[in-house]
Amino acid sequence: MEVQTETPPRGRRALAAIAHVAKSSAVLIVALVAAGVTCFFVPFDEEYLGYFDWGTLACLFCTLAVVAALKNIKFFEWLADIIVRRFKNMRNVVLALVFVTYFGSMVMANDMALVTFLPLGFFVLESCGNKKLTAFVFIMQNIAANLGGMLTPFGNPQNLYLYSYYSIPTGEFFKIMALPFAAAFVLILGVCLFVKPVPAEVHSRPKNRPPVWRSVAYAALFVLSVLIVFRVFPYYWGLLAVVVALLVLDFRAILRVDYSLLLTFCAFFVFSGNLARIPAVADFLGGLVALDPLAFGTLSCQVISNVPSAVLLSKFTSDYARLLVAVNIGGLGTPIASLASLITLNTFRRVCPGETKRYVLKFLAFNFAFLAVLIGVGYLNALIV
Repeated sequence: MEVQTETPPRGRRALAAIAHVAKSSAVLIVALVAAGVTCFFVPFDEEYLGYFDWGTLACLFCTLAVVAALKNIKFFEWLADIIVRRFKNMRNVVLALVFVTYFGSMVMANDMALVTFLPLGFFVLESCGNKKLTAFVFIMQNIAANLGGMLTPFGNPQNLYLYSYYSIPTGEFFKIMALPFAAAFVLILGVCLFVKPVPAEVHSRPKNRPPVWRSVAYAALFVLSVLIVFRVFPYYWGLLAVVVALLVLDFRAILRVDYSLLLTFCAFFVFSGNLARIPAVADFLGGLVALDPLAFGTLSCQVISNVPSAVLLSKFTSDYARLLVAVNIGGLGTPIASLASLITLNTFRRVCPGETKRYVLKFLAFNFAFLAVLIGVGYLNALIV
């Protein structure tokens, strides 16, 4: 009697489904595993609730939901069509997409800028048949968001924390970050100028304008979401207002929120919070940052991300100028160096399935090249400030 060695069709489908989930949720799985490992060293207690930045999570949820609603009325397709027709060639299109993200991160925080402008970038490239530039544009938008947000106290989450923790005077904050910000601008501009100015042609008719009243309503909800970052009002009131409004206007937007991204953020909050409570880890990192806040602050970001690094390392140094630069430029590098980079990775994986490996390799090459130059700028800045 012959033994059946081939997996039955139903079994193959199940294995394929499991493989697909594992591949599509790789970042989430890594985050959950990392958080789970640290839980063995730090038993569950009431301090776990303090790990989570509920305002950031609420703002992220609201922005994701509003962006989903804007997608449902084809707002980004319409705006992308306008950009392509106005800027005429791909170099100008790329410059527009990257620098709207760069300056947008100054006023709406880097994470929110990416959630808003990454879909716009994809729709622009798709509308002119140039999706091959998606990886490059996404990487440059990610770099732009991380570096553009460093100029303002509210541009990056770690800035808000350090600005408050050290009570840094506003004028001094801008003075510390001015040179790294200017250097980043020049670097990003120089790289984007290498894009060939080939015509950006749209062969279809102009897109129909989305409903004006819905566009205005969703824009108002988006502003409301961003105001949570500035703590204009308690985040839970903003969250309630956005959810109720979207349930009335477009409940599908609530269903289309990227909940895996929210869960990824939660897992990294647990991971970084637990690391800070492990004495050996805290002592090791504290000893290093005391030697050189810029170098070891940047290194710490590569392992536990820039926001947790700012919170953890601030306990071990009074040199806030170097630490501030470190946790901003340190957002470049590995995909977990900044939570904003996870947004970019997740978005790219969703719009370009099967190309994640090449994206990550290109991401690492660009990020570490920028980081190497900006570390040098950081040391020069330390001599001037």
